[in-house]
Amino acid sequence: MRNDIQQSFKGLGVALITPFKQDGQIDFTRLAELVNRMIENGVDYLLALGTTSEYPTIAPAEKDDVLRCILETNAKRLPVMVGLGGPNTQFMIRKLEHLALFDVDAILTVTPYYNKPSQAGLIAHYKTFAAATDMPVFLYNVPGRTSCNLELETTLRIAEECPNVVGIKEASGKMKQILQLIAKRPQDFMVISGDDLLTLPLMAAGADGLISVMANAFPKKVADMVHHIMRQELVEARKIHQQLVPLTVDCFKEGSPAGVKAIMSAMGLIDNALRLPLVPVSEKLQEEISRLLAAGC
Repeated sequence: MRNDIQQSFKGLGVALITPFKQDGQIDFTRLAELVNRMIENGVDYLLALGTTSEYPTIAPAEKDDVLRCILETNAKRLPVMVGLGGPNTQFMIRKLEHLALFDVDAILTVTPYYNKPSQAGLIAHYKTFAAATDMPVFLYNVPGRTSCNLELETTLRIAEECPNVVGIKEASGKMKQILQLIAKRPQDFMVISGDDLLTLPLMAAGADGLISVMANAFPKKVADMVHHIMRQELVEARKIHQQLVPLTVDCFKEGSPAGVKAIMSAMGLIDNALRLPLVPVSEKLQEEISRLLAAGC
């Protein structure tokens, strides 16, 4: 399974936002436009219902509608990964039965949040979850959101003991840990950057690609950068990386996806609307973003 799935999820994935109207309703027209724009600009695969989608504020029926819109618009042109996570292992397994109604290619599942499980608990959680599905599963390590780090030896053990756990999205920011994982992982286990700013060094060290927030706004630039790195064209990749750095920094100053939605609204792509408890970025940051866009950053 791992060798097959590697070809589907190498390169650039985009963690799709959920566009909202000013009244808080989902803007499915803009969502379909977003999917088409990703495909037309060189993105390699799509991530539906990840953190960037404002997943916690979307009702279950709305999640189905969002996923259905993405899949129908995509029409099998690109592989689709879907986010499925939570603090309750058994509830997540029950949700797998519902997910089987949709034609998705892989699952991205975040470490259980709030409970702060031990590393032994994380191993038991992922082994139980992986055993409940035949689908390819990607781990998602983002301790800044979950307060729980999936440590190096834990990831390696899960990779060895769970054949359908095919890779990890690493967004811990722990460079030593990620670089050791790239060096020690099984050959067929993927390591994907979950941090736009760290993509160049991580891919240069051997990571398999990026799941990007910034690609919602700049799909071609980010795709070109990732593909340059894959071809070992680091001079070209560095130029794009350096051009994107100022806006990427601003993108995450006041939280995600508030930053990327601020950028996209300034570009005329979406309304600058989020669901509480998230709110748009400050006026000062919005002005800085507009200035950088006008300067061609």
